[in-house]
Amino acid sequence: MATQLWETVKESITTYTGLPPATFFTVLALGLTLYYLLSTFFASSSDGGHDRSRPSQEQMEPLPPPVQLGEVTAEELKLYDGSDSKKPLLMAIKGQIYDVTQSRMFYGPGGPYALFAGKDASRALAKMSFEDKDLNGDLTGLGVFEMEALQDWEYKFMSKYVKVGTVKATIPVNDGATENEATRVEAAEGHVAKPAEDGPSETVPKETEETTTAAVDVDVEKKE
Repeated sequence: MATQLWETVKESITTYTGLPPATFFTVLALGLTLYYLLSTFFASSSDGGHDRSRPSQEQMEPLPPPVQLGEVTAEELKLYDGSDSKKPLLMAIKGQIYDVTQSRMFYGPGGPYALFAGKDASRALAKMSFEDKDLNGDLTGLGVFEMEALQDWEYKFMSKYVKVGTVKATIPVNDGATENEATRVEAAEGHVAKPAEDGPSETVPKETEETTTAAVDVDVEKKE
């Protein structure tokens, strides 16, 4: 019975396809294999596409509006260096603070300019330095070309980012100036006549002496 059924199948294959049964089954096997491979490939590509789209959707989320801080100290500015993702990412140039949250990939943790975040990085930007000693707003001793480079950075920040505050300037105390001032005060006080401690001075002012002499002369003339 099985042999008769197989003969019938082979005749049907030959009749309808024009191919020998062996060739027909070979082609069928290759087709199934190709279908399986294509199905697996497209399924993995689809999953990868969904995975890649998620970060893009996250990046497309609107950023919160910049918050105006006003005047803050350098220590307070350090709180906005990107270590806390819930706080804006801030950076200052020439004492002006800018919100650089939209460029977190550059100024945030792991970014190429992450050292500048949370600081007034004027000196470092002018010198294109990544050394800790230059991560400040001190511009003394900078050359012409360094100041021009800093000016270019400032124009870039002014056109791209929102200014949200300023860094409170600290005035250094000059001990030498204080000592000189104290010396001048003491010298000025030295010129002021001090009252006698033991009573009135015995020195008679010149004007008083002349007045007394004139009075004596008048008395003599009256007696004569």
